[in-house]
Amino acid sequence: MPDSTAYPTGTVTFLFTDIEGSTRLLERLGTAAYSGALERHQRLMRDAIGSVGGHEIKTEGDSFFVVFQSASAAIEAAVEAQRRLSDEPWPPGVVVRVRMGIHTGEGVLAPDTDYVGLDVHRAARIAAAGHGGQVLVSATTRALTESSLPTGVTIRDLGEHRLKDLSRAERIGQLVITGLADQFPVLRTLDATPNNLPVLPTTFIGRVHEVAEARRLLGSTRLLTLTGPGGTGKTRLALQVAAESIEDFPDGVFFVPLEPITDEALVAPAIAAILGVREGEHTIEDRLVEHLSTRRILLVLDNLEQVADPARLLGDLIRSGPDVRILATSRALLHVYGEQEYPVPPLGVPDPAHLPALEAISAYEAVALFIARAMAAKPDFAVTNENAPAVAAITARLDGLPLAIELAAARIRLLSPQAMLPRLESRLALAGGARDLPARQQTLRGAIDWSFGLLDEPGRCLFARVSVFAGGFDLEAAEVICGPSTSGGQTLDVLSGLDELADQSLVRQVEEHDHVRFRMLETIREFATEQLVERGEDVEVRRRHAAWFTDLVERAAPHLTGTDRAGWLDLVEHDHDNVRAALAWSVAQGEPAMALRILWSSWRFWQARAFLTEGLMHAAAVLAMPVDGVDPVLVARGHEAAGSLAYWRGDFLGCREQYGLALEIARALGDRKLIADELYNYSFGFFVTDSDYVHGQAAALEAVEIYRELGDEAGLTNALWGVGNSLFFTEQWARSAESYAEALALARRTGNDFMVNWSLHMLGASVTMLGKNRDAHRYLTEGTQAMVRAGETTGLVIVLDDWVDYNYFTGDHERAIRLHGAARHLQQQTSTGLAEWSNLTIRGGGRDYPGIDAETRARLEAEGAALPLDDAIALALGSAVAPDGPAPDWKPVNGQG
Repeated sequence: MPDSTAYPTGTVTFLFTDIEGSTRLLERLGTAAYSGALERHQRLMRDAIGSVGGHEIKTEGDSFFVVFQSASAAIEAAVEAQRRLSDEPWPPGVVVRVRMGIHTGEGVLAPDTDYVGLDVHRAARIAAAGHGGQVLVSATTRALTESSLPTGVTIRDLGEHRLKDLSRAERIGQLVITGLADQFPVLRTLDATPNNLPVLPTTFIGRVHEVAEARRLLGSTRLLTLTGPGGTGKTRLALQVAAESIEDFPDGVFFVPLEPITDEALVAPAIAAILGVREGEHTIEDRLVEHLSTRRILLVLDNLEQVADPARLLGDLIRSGPDVRILATSRALLHVYGEQEYPVPPLGVPDPAHLPALEAISAYEAVALFIARAMAAKPDFAVTNENAPAVAAITARLDGLPLAIELAAARIRLLSPQAMLPRLESRLALAGGARDLPARQQTLRGAIDWSFGLLDEPGRCLFARVSVFAGGFDLEAAEVICGPSTSGGQTLDVLSGLDELADQSLVRQVEEHDHVRFRMLETIREFATEQLVERGEDVEVRRRHAAWFTDLVERAAPHLTGTDRAGWLDLVEHDHDNVRAALAWSVAQGEPAMALRILWSSWRFWQARAFLTEGLMHAAAVLAMPVDGVDPVLVARGHEAAGSLAYWRGDFLGCREQYGLALEIARALGDRKLIADELYNYSFGFFVTDSDYVHGQAAALEAVEIYRELGDEAGLTNALWGVGNSLFFTEQWARSAESYAEALALARRTGNDFMVNWSLHMLGASVTMLGKNRDAHRYLTEGTQAMVRAGETTGLVIVLDDWVDYNYFTGDHERAIRLHGAARHLQQQTSTGLAEWSNLTIRGGGRDYPGIDAETRARLEAEGAALPLDDAIALALGSAVAPDGPAPDWKPVNGQG
């Protein structure tokens, strides 16, 4: 990679080049001959660029992107390259013609050694307008170089041309190079084809994938409908797709705004007026069909959703001739035979909780749009370390909706991003769009209300009710929570209603893990929530929602330790936002029984999927509620859940307190099963000092006796594992291995997948300390793979530490250090304090590695910390199987250490 520090910034000149007809050349020559021609072309280009000190930024296939410190150097390089290409003795039948475009502007260098900014795009557009052998220059470049052109070179004025970015016209010049061709077809610009595409005041930002996908679909369908809610940028995307496709439609590309039209009978006259078709002895529809029948033409019909029934007319138009294409925008599908839908997604937004580096944040389309529009309002605006988090949070809070982002960016004259963010509590309050926009696009509320107004009464009722869902929902949940009922005298059919809402782009249908789910953008959900309150249904519908998701986590809970646990963990995670909402509602409404049921049923999910800190926050809120009249067993389970979460955070005093409260309730009730459960849990609160282990072991052994008495194999499995822990942490490796082995056998027999995994983990750790390396490798491998399958992130932190021990004792110290770095990084990501306690207690925070100096060790740890989780697991599983040996001659640091 070249040294980007040598690249010029400030005012620079950009050169873009590519081979005209490269695809056809490849097809004619074949891969081998084309590769040879391409290599010769690249050599000639690089020789010319290097001769004047150009900086090659990017080469993709047959294209070059080059930057020069001066405009004169760029001209010299282009002239020299064209002369060399012309003089090259190409093989018979090989003609390599390269088009080039040059533009001078601001050079803003991104950290990945690429340039960004509007001037880069303008240079690329100029190059794309040319033909093979032609060199085009912008007016800026011409002004800087016309008095100092190379010998034998002049500039011919080609006049003003609109490029395909739909912005203002650019005056373009062409280099006339003595001895080379200087006559070319008309430029590939918007002016070359009849069109009425509007001049837009702002540059199109991002949407590279969407433009390409829409163009691909347009090539295979007669009617392509871009759908999406108000504010997603459907019109702007349609215009850009039309501009990019203009060469495919020699008879014209025409934009027909239909926003004020609601009567289907007025659509044909509106289209005819744009095309200059007049009514004669036949109807305007017939005249329109006749006019289109012999033309290769693209019609962009904008805002069709409010037209009552356009299907018949559209069907006639697309059947009028084989080369007619229609690109429509609508909040809803038009339901025309042969119609292809393309849902327009929001712009990509960064995660405010995991921001990329400052230099990379503008790679997100939503951020790039905010920056561009903010600079238009305040030219000195820039993203800095101080305001970057606020900019990211603004774009995320606005769901990546272009309209919302533009409205927010327009306020940058008065508010910094940091000041703007807290004022965006209501996304719907955004206003202040350009005054020449339709009224419904000047506020986000107006854009959504437009779609809402097109619904019938049952549709409006369902729209309001589905606002109770957070993050997404499936059909089954919607049918129970939102129906059945009647509204306005009409029966509310949830399935049909969701279909209508999806048609109007008020909900989005998505495929998630082989299941169809529905999602509502938060901006739209805020509007829908207002409607629910206005209807007076919010209390009842939210109660149904909370009951449904309480039942969901209770159904899932028994499976979270079974052989099918991965699927159930995923199921709860899909609806985690809904579970959060249900829990928050039960706390706010003073429903302690429901809140405790959710807490007790969810804690294992929070532990397995690394939501420990959040789980403890929920537990504190629930346990602070009055519990008069609540089943005391449920209260005990609530304390047990809180104790378990505290344990996983490494807070042994906190877990002892919570488990102790649960044990007090169990003993007061005299419930032997509950007493055994809480004794087992209570034993985990004593991993603090040597003397505490004795109390912990006594509690675990008492639990074993009760479980044996009751014949409770599941409980006995847990208690044996707990006894094993008390033996392990008092350095009684052989006895702990025996206890873990018994627990493992029971867990396998009863299908307790969770305890299989954890028994394998601790059994592997025990036999590692005994020097039984072959067994250790086998147990740890099986346990690691099982935890990966279950997606048990917090468990993987601790298993990585097992592999640190294994590799340390078997002599692969570099792997051990890397794994230690990976484990510590994952521990920080997941807040698994139990891993930190284990690391400090058993390993004293680290080890001595003879022969590895501090600098090398720091480098290896950093390498491990940088590994993605999958790579860290692969590193662990790649550990060599070592022969058995004597027990390691190493004294672990116990609880006193």
